[in-house]
Amino acid sequence: MEHWEGAHEALALARIECHYFMNDLFFPTENYLLENVDKIRNIPTVIVQGRYDVVCPMASAWDLHKALPEADLTVVPDAGHSVSEPGITSALVEAMDRFKMAANSSVAS
Repeated sequence: MEHWEGAHEALALARIECHYFMNDLFFPTENYLLENVDKIRNIPTVIVQGRYDVVCPMASAWDLHKALPEADLTVVPDAGHSVSEPGITSALVEAMDRFKMAANSSVAS
């Protein structure tokens, strides 16, 4: 994550985020993901949510989990929004490891 600590890199990331937010994430409606959750229902999904995230509130993760109950919901009790927070990083790595094990076991079968 040190890569994003420089002024140039931080500005580049902020421009990308701003572009997406100014264009409503390129979704045609505000609730597009929830309205079309059936299109992703067959994709293994883990929702990682920091308890203190003020960028993406807990209600968003909970609404997605209610619409997609087969997804795993992991709430990191001591984290906010940043992927660089240890709890978020740990939860994401754990999810990827589970995906990797599942993929390896399906190949072996």
